[in-house]
Amino acid sequence: MRKIITISREFGAGGSAIGIEVAKRLGYEFYDKSIILRTAKESNIDVESMLKWDEKVPTNFGFAQSLFDFYNKPLNEKLFEAQREVIRKIGEKGNCVIVGRNANTILKEFDNGLHVFVHADAYWRMKRMKEKMPDASEAKISEEIRTIDKARRKYCTYYTNTEFGVADYYDICLSSSSLGIETCIDTICNLANI
Repeated sequence: MRKIITISREFGAGGSAIGIEVAKRLGYEFYDKSIILRTAKESNIDVESMLKWDEKVPTNFGFAQSLFDFYNKPLNEKLFEAQREVIRKIGEKGNCVIVGRNANTILKEFDNGLHVFVHADAYWRMKRMKEKMPDASEAKISEEIRTIDKARRKYCTYYTNTEFGVADYYDICLSSSSLGIETCIDTICNLANI
């Protein structure tokens, strides 16, 4: 039985909704962006600063910073390291679903892990987000989707040396626009019980 499930996802593909329901069905703990807040508390880091740097790559990395000196690293470097430690502690406990945060790479060497990537076609994602943000224009939503996906790709590459959404880094990739949210949930639960 899989005790750790990580779900990486394209923006608007339903990864969080899938993760919440998978956790409910399996009786697992669910973690997402709340990990950031927990990290901030455990590391005595300002929550506002942490949210500002969430999933962002430093613009000046390499010019004045040393990889080997944690205390002189920019805040976003410290945040990622602190977050990685929290994710590892969660993974050690097991019985968890973690959405985002590059958890698939952070926990790749843990036994009993199932690493999932959820994607969907652009139009389906735009329609889904339109339901959640009815006052936003389709153009604005489409731009937001592109911007967030681009930031996630950069963040993933920068911190993990892997490629966001590339099948090599996951056990399974699911298309929520083709399969539907419910089938994705069923599939992950079935795989978790193997």
